[in-house]
Amino acid sequence: MTFQEISSFSQSWGAVFLLTMFIIAVAYALWPSNKKKFDNAAKSLLDEE
Repeated sequence: MTFQEISSFSQSWGAVFLLTMFIIAVAYALWPSNKKKFDNAAKSLLDEE
């Protein structure tokens, strides 16, 4: 394998990996069962003072 082949492989699969991680993060943030947890976390910062 040459450097060019390794570079091309890592760029293409790296982009796929990052896109997959982005989709997972967005799905986690928008999942309906997480809404209560995120609302409580947002309010707890304001309630401490």
